[in-house]
Amino acid sequence: MAQVVLKDLAKKFDEVVAVRDVNLQIKDKEFIVLVGPSGCGKSTTLRMIAGLEEITSGEIYIGERLVNDLPPKDRDIAMVFQNYALYPHMTVYDNMAFGLKMRKFPKPEIETRVREAAQMLGIQELLNRKPRQLSGGQRQRVAVGRAIVRHPQVFLFDEPLSNLDAKLRVQMRVELKRLHDRLETTAIYVTHDQVEAMTLGDRVVVMKDGLVQQVGEPLTIYAKPRNRFVAGFIGSPAMNFIDCTVTGSNGTLAVNAPGGFLITVPPASRGSLERYRGQAVTLGIRPEDIRESGPGDPKDSQVDAVVEVVEPLGNEILIDVKVGPNPMVARVPPTSRLRMHERVRLSLDPERLHFFDSKTEQSIE
Repeated sequence: MAQVVLKDLAKKFDEVVAVRDVNLQIKDKEFIVLVGPSGCGKSTTLRMIAGLEEITSGEIYIGERLVNDLPPKDRDIAMVFQNYALYPHMTVYDNMAFGLKMRKFPKPEIETRVREAAQMLGIQELLNRKPRQLSGGQRQRVAVGRAIVRHPQVFLFDEPLSNLDAKLRVQMRVELKRLHDRLETTAIYVTHDQVEAMTLGDRVVVMKDGLVQQVGEPLTIYAKPRNRFVAGFIGSPAMNFIDCTVTGSNGTLAVNAPGGFLITVPPASRGSLERYRGQAVTLGIRPEDIRESGPGDPKDSQVDAVVEVVEPLGNEILIDVKVGPNPMVARVPPTSRLRMHERVRLSLDPERLHFFDSKTEQSIE
């Protein structure tokens, strides 16, 4: 296995800059996830690591080797694609063994590696079938198995679960996590699905417009997003944002917005918000940090709202509300009996508020 280092990596397609100034050190045996919306540069970055895309500038190291000018076959990587790219006329066994046969591995070693990978993935009984006889999940396992038998230094996954149905995606996420734990390999995984990123990655790299926005452990990024984009992209449902003005007197600060939205700034945030007194900021609050008000909730963190939509999900209920002109989503317990068009008083957890600069969109914290 090996670490992967990207230094000042950039890619241009004519005048379009797809990736710019990516600096990243991926540790040996780490599972790292590149996540972001379509067109953010994550797949292009992965393809440059694989050698499938020529880099415009920068350096890529796999292990101790600079691989900028090495062809893909000499980089000691294995890649799993979104479309499984199986040979339809070959059996599962021959699909998994094909790369080893092309590299002139001895037949006994090919047999051993294929059988071991099949056992690991639970597809031993499928080895004599053709791809057309397999389900989507089984084909995905075969594609992963074909990569495993290579024993590469680095695994590259390019949205490998996006063609699967929702239930199977959850199952395959768990299996990939177990597989990584068994193999102890370096893995780089690309997805647009932030749930996959949060559940799979040891660390997550959030990208937008070719730039890395934040790198960190999933829960760190969730709890302390660096900017408004990261805050809104990571988390489902997304964080609520309210454009506010910072006001205050007599040593206190508050943020207010049209429609009766007035929240006292908690002590932990007053120091950083003091310089914004009289200016516009953006308040962020996650749906799970909003609840129906109770008798003991502080009055200075409550707002009046009107329920617009109720979404029962079984284990929880999402309610879309309006606080004046401001739309918000709250996550409430399944015992809630709120109905559409009903007025409700909500409490915002004052310790879980986020504040962002309205111009730069960077976190004020």
